[in-house]
Amino acid sequence: MVYSQAKVIAGGLAHIPIVIGIFYFIMTFFNKRAIEYAEANKPKKVEKKVEKPVIKAKSAAPTKVEVQKNTSDNSDIQTEPPINKEVPNIEKKPMKKKHADVPVNIYRPKTPYEGTVIENYSLLKEGAIGRVNHITFDLKGSDPFLNYVEGQSIGIMPAGQDANGKPHKLRLYSIASTRHGDNFEGNTVSLCVRQLQYEKDGETINGVCSTYLCDIKPGDKVKITGPVGKEMLLPEEEDANIVMLATGTGIAPMRAYLRRMFEATEKEKNNWNFKGKAWLFMGAPKSANLLYEEDLQRYLSDFPDNFKYTKAISREQQNTKGGRMYIQDRVLESANELFNMIEDEKTHIYLCGLKGMEPGIDEAMTKAAQEKGLNWSDLRPQLKKAGRWHVETY
Repeated sequence: MVYSQAKVIAGGLAHIPIVIGIFYFIMTFFNKRAIEYAEANKPKKVEKKVEKPVIKAKSAAPTKVEVQKNTSDNSDIQTEPPINKEVPNIEKKPMKKKHADVPVNIYRPKTPYEGTVIENYSLLKEGAIGRVNHITFDLKGSDPFLNYVEGQSIGIMPAGQDANGKPHKLRLYSIASTRHGDNFEGNTVSLCVRQLQYEKDGETINGVCSTYLCDIKPGDKVKITGPVGKEMLLPEEEDANIVMLATGTGIAPMRAYLRRMFEATEKEKNNWNFKGKAWLFMGAPKSANLLYEEDLQRYLSDFPDNFKYTKAISREQQNTKGGRMYIQDRVLESANELFNMIEDEKTHIYLCGLKGMEPGIDEAMTKAAQEKGLNWSDLRPQLKKAGRWHVETY
């Protein structure tokens, strides 16, 4: 049979849908099998448990002293400190408060208050080194009233001019009295001042402001600025623990704290009854240089459960190595008890005195922390952030 060209073309086109349908069926079948295979062999997802992060201090490597101490103990022997020991409650306490109600800069250098000297007397006993005085100023005439709180400082502008004919620059001094003053009437402020003296080219140089203050007499007028400072303020909690590290006139703010804690009239006026533990580490060159000793001994006698007093007298006592006894040596001796207190979130540490004491305290705290399996370089910033590490050195 002979077909025309047109019929041949028409017949070929008629088979195209059939071919396409067969091809589509094959592709669909294999795609479905591929998907089922992939699902059957897909790896199962493992859910990971997310744990809440815990703040830990890095553990310190065990020292020879630690190993010796542990292996010689007849109790349960532990040859190295615990790894990654958690320091509880360091950062769980809220950040330090703003202290918005604390008075600051009521009087400035351009407009100082002229206070009258009420008393000025030596704090040292016979045989002491140097010169240290307790000086009190009358604030009754200040308008606005120059009020302050424990832990703050005031500025003193010494009379006279420097070598260039300009007024002397003011110096800051830590306040040694409570807000109610030594007389509890709320109208005085007191300082604890050591006369600065040093040798230069064979000549004895006296500090300008410290000499000025040690020499002033009752009735003299003194230019006062401030108050300033919020770093050394006491916590508000009655059951807080207060660890105080002081050398020389660094006792000034500590005296204010202790009077607020233990003087009956202060407690009555403040309606604040201290229930925690106060521990003072005090450094001095000689026993005759210990300041406010009579008051401190009275607090020890009257409040044995709330006050502890540890002295480091460098020229009269020896440390374990046979050298002079410094405050950092006392810290090392009390390392275990001290760090047990630090682990309590209600414990605050206050450091005041010469700036040169800081490296020694840091070294002592580092060694003390090692004995607890802790790293002081990590722990101290945490204490600072939590508002529990307070430093004022000069």
